[in-house]
Amino acid sequence: MELSVYGERDGVAEINFTPTLNRAVVTNTFRMLIEGDVVLDGIVMWTEAVPRPNGMLMYKCPQGDVTGAELAICTVWQGVIYTSDDKGNIELLPAEGADAPAKLIFPDLARSLQRSAAFDADELSKVPWDVFALKGCQE
Repeated sequence: MELSVYGERDGVAEINFTPTLNRAVVTNTFRMLIEGDVVLDGIVMWTEAVPRPNGMLMYKCPQGDVTGAELAICTVWQGVIYTSDDKGNIELLPAEGADAPAKLIFPDLARSLQRSAAFDADELSKVPWDVFALKGCQE
């Protein structure tokens, strides 16, 4: 999972997962590259009350200690990340160490990005589809 690469149907975006480097709360880290030059940083943290992989995509967040308000401003998408196998069975995104699923589903990604600071700043002319298919591994 931690070295998997995904692409979406229109070729607008790619997702590259990276090792979390033993971060206590974060179960997955990744980058979404849109149109080749816009980079969104992604993390996944599992919720406790109802266990779900809560994903967040951030755009140009400040480095170092960040307040909740600063994080809210730079977050361009947030939601549960679902997966699908080749038969259409839907599951939740696994943590590092598991096999990479065939597809990832980011519900309402395109609409969220259209409302984001990246789109408003004219850095995005297109937005990706919500479903990404496994393309390979970085190794």
